[in-house]
Amino acid sequence: MAFYVSTFSAIVLLLFISFQSSFSKCGYESCNKEKPGFINVHVVPHTHDDVGWLWTVDEYYYQWVQYILDTVIPQLEADPQKRFIYVEVAFFSRWYDEQHDAMRHRVKKLVDEGRLEFILGGWSMNDEAATHYSAIIDQHKLGFEYLRKNFGECARPKIGWQIDPFGHSREQASIFAQFGFDGLFFGRLDYQDKQQRKANKTMEMIWRGSPKNIGKSSNLFTGVLPNMYQPPHLFCFDFFCQFQRGQTQIKDNPKLHDYNVKEMVDLFISEMVKQASWYSTKHLIVTMGSDFQYVDAHMFYKELDKLIKYVNERQNYGSNINLLYSTPSCYLKSINNDHMTWTTKNDDFFPYADRPHTFWTGYFTSRPAFKYYARYVNSFFQSVKQMDSLAMLDNSHSSRNHLHRIAEVLGVAQHHDGISGTAKQAVDYDYSERLTEGLNKAETVVLDSYNTILTKTSKTKFVNQEFCHYLNVSVCNVTQDSSQFQVTLYNSLAWPVQHIMRIPVDGSKYTVLGPDATTVVPSDVIPVMSSIHDISDLPDSPAKNELVFEASLPPIGLSTFFITKSGKQSDSSLKFSSEKTSPDVENIGTTFSGKMIQIDFTPDGQLKSVTNKQSGQNFPLRQNYYYYIGFKGNNKVDLLQASGAYIFRPEENAPTDIKFSTWNGVHKGQLVQEAHQQFGDFVSQVVRVYENKPYVEVEWTVGPIPIDDKEGKEVVTRYNLGDIDNDDVFYTDANGREILERRLDYRPTWDFTQTEPVAGNYYPVNALISIKDESKGVQFTVLTDRSQGGTSLNKGDVEIMLHRRLLADDGKGVGEPLNETGVSGKGLVVRGKHYLLLSPIKEAASLYRKLAKEVFQTPQPSFSAAPFSPKIWHSIYKTSWSGLRTSLPPNVHLLSLEQFQHTGPVNSPNGSTPYLVRLEHFYEDGEDPQLSKPVTFDIQALFKPFALKDVHELTLGANIPIDQSQRLYWRTLENPSGDVNLKRRLNGTMVSLGPMDIVTLQANIMI
Repeated sequence: MAFYVSTFSAIVLLLFISFQSSFSKCGYESCNKEKPGFINVHVVPHTHDDVGWLWTVDEYYYQWVQYILDTVIPQLEADPQKRFIYVEVAFFSRWYDEQHDAMRHRVKKLVDEGRLEFILGGWSMNDEAATHYSAIIDQHKLGFEYLRKNFGECARPKIGWQIDPFGHSREQASIFAQFGFDGLFFGRLDYQDKQQRKANKTMEMIWRGSPKNIGKSSNLFTGVLPNMYQPPHLFCFDFFCQFQRGQTQIKDNPKLHDYNVKEMVDLFISEMVKQASWYSTKHLIVTMGSDFQYVDAHMFYKELDKLIKYVNERQNYGSNINLLYSTPSCYLKSINNDHMTWTTKNDDFFPYADRPHTFWTGYFTSRPAFKYYARYVNSFFQSVKQMDSLAMLDNSHSSRNHLHRIAEVLGVAQHHDGISGTAKQAVDYDYSERLTEGLNKAETVVLDSYNTILTKTSKTKFVNQEFCHYLNVSVCNVTQDSSQFQVTLYNSLAWPVQHIMRIPVDGSKYTVLGPDATTVVPSDVIPVMSSIHDISDLPDSPAKNELVFEASLPPIGLSTFFITKSGKQSDSSLKFSSEKTSPDVENIGTTFSGKMIQIDFTPDGQLKSVTNKQSGQNFPLRQNYYYYIGFKGNNKVDLLQASGAYIFRPEENAPTDIKFSTWNGVHKGQLVQEAHQQFGDFVSQVVRVYENKPYVEVEWTVGPIPIDDKEGKEVVTRYNLGDIDNDDVFYTDANGREILERRLDYRPTWDFTQTEPVAGNYYPVNALISIKDESKGVQFTVLTDRSQGGTSLNKGDVEIMLHRRLLADDGKGVGEPLNETGVSGKGLVVRGKHYLLLSPIKEAASLYRKLAKEVFQTPQPSFSAAPFSPKIWHSIYKTSWSGLRTSLPPNVHLLSLEQFQHTGPVNSPNGSTPYLVRLEHFYEDGEDPQLSKPVTFDIQALFKPFALKDVHELTLGANIPIDQSQRLYWRTLENPSGDVNLKRRLNGTMVSLGPMDIVTLQANIMI
């Protein structure tokens, strides 16, 4: 009988919870009420849970995070006034998926009532300097989709919460606005900027995320938190805070001698009065929490209850301070209700310094190998999502689950102590291992997709493919060991690409046939630079040579090429000098020239000049390598700040020259001409000009950085374009999208005092850095293959930091020097590429915009060594295929094509599958006379494999129809109406895009 009563009671309880939830209020309607006429202090309980840093993501979860959520939930249930916010969906999803149904119902009720609120909603709190915009969007979409699937509308985040990243990107603000967010709060602000904002009461503002292009719909209310994200001094009540000097509890038993209510209340009120002097409203926010706090939530909440009680009791004695449990969104709504007019900001918050001589600009480059690897896996992910969609794979293909896994590991990698390079070495290894796992799993999606797309009959299975992820260091076993092999290349861009394919081989003569299996494709065989063979940490031996050919690839499509080792092999099939000292330059020539670009060398083998053959522009071009010695200090005062994983602090502002040593070989083929050069003992490079490319390619290899002299070193390269006066101005991209102007020793919105002439002028470079001379009408642009730090310190200079190896910790928490070594124990060797463009200013964007996409979304190759002939292959499989039925305009990029993991935010008709499609205009206003213009096009017949049943426009995060996004209004002098709602870009199946616009669509397709 007891069992039936118990069961009946449980059913009644669940029905009651369900009934309550149906009438519950979340979001702004769930906020605890303020007290009119008072300074209302919004007490925000929160935890900041790094997705890896000093420990791995798994270690953090099992040591701290699971217990935080375990103990917070009962506290929220016990008191309807209490609030808690959670941020990192990578952690929350793991915990929630482990819970039984009863706990899930309890959590859902708290979410529906606004007592547990999700803020930010990304898989992680991403870094803002080293992240590509596609990865930022993807990792938030992943988190948004999880919250939408499990909790619905009440879990939709409305606030950006970037409380710990080390500087803030304007592009991040623009992305948040396009998500439909109402505001952003962050913690770290340059100390000089913060001092002036406190004095001027401008700690809150409207950040114009894209003032030149998207306009007012990219405006975002932005607030600087008063204590970064910590509680006020002495008011941390977490378990571990009790062991910190000065921290205490509120001891409220008047019978005991250590009764301290008056002292604690006096102190807190004085803190609030001081804080109120920094802000322009009568609303204050107090962050109550920090890293991995609330493991014992009862302890923290009990003290907060006492603080709120005793501070509010002071109102009986004339105090005008009122405390209430709150969330960032409730605080934001209270501010919005005041209908104030706000100041604006147009630039970004880079670089960040927390005191003199302490610029957080080293992490722009820290761990360059990992930065490249994260970018490489992201590029692979974009291709795999497209293949899965075009092949219309369904859940009967087990490989589809692997797409979610690679999305998760990429989301973790974007964390602000992940891709930033600021985690401990062991954690960085863990990040890399996760990326490798995701990459390997995603390969199965490619195989399933090829079986669908490239087979001519359902009975045929596509040849098994091998993936060579070490092509950048000239390693690929299948191509090195085979006399006959095939390479299938997938182009994820929406335009045809002429891709330079470089394949490691050990032979010297090869024949390349095109997709028709008969046409011979011109090719060169070039010796691999000798320094690669000296790297002791490679998984296998590098190839002796590289086979080079130009692959013509269709848009959003594939082509297969057939390679056969041919004829008698020799040590060098083409003219190549490999002398270790300077060769007879009169015999081998000092000019490299293609159809579009030419470079000249000095007699001793160094770069001398560059010529754009189409415009006729010719300028001196010199390149040198240098290193800064990293300052070794104890970090106790600013003058003793050390250079480390976060901080760039050179011992001297003038770097040490790494002297040019020799030419290690010069090659002139029919497709490529290249010089192999050595600088000192640990830097080498290849300088290339391709016959049909408008750029100079520089492939650099740095390491092992020597530390025998007990000095840490930070290696940079400088390109100097002589006769160019850039007037102390240079330009860098923001997360791969919009371009921002930078000026030496200057900040646009505040009076700046420079304390570090080198480090204080470094900025993040995700895709490119450029200088221009308006009087000469010329622009010099350097594109990168990963995020790096860059600057222009001298007239005509572009300086980029490539690699760092340091022997001191910078005191910012990681607790160890940035001293990366390989498996052998030697310093890590890093290899990468720069692409140099010289062009008229008015033509520059048409070159660098397209090339930047091609560098990031490079075609993805896979290889096979099938024994049958090209003709037989051609008869069995498709050897060229495009997923587009009609071409997109030349200024439009297919940013995303993927299947929703579950349902889309709009109900799909029966028999249809929801696809996510993002299209972007990738030129800025005024960049190009034609390509910057708005464009309208029809997407009805865009994709070849499927037809669109219906199309719905969503916000950028793909979690809500754009019509349902009603953003809060914020008045500024530039926008007195305050309207910041998102503009529609879809009409039927017609899409209209202006400069830098992104349209996000749910396209329901018929299978």
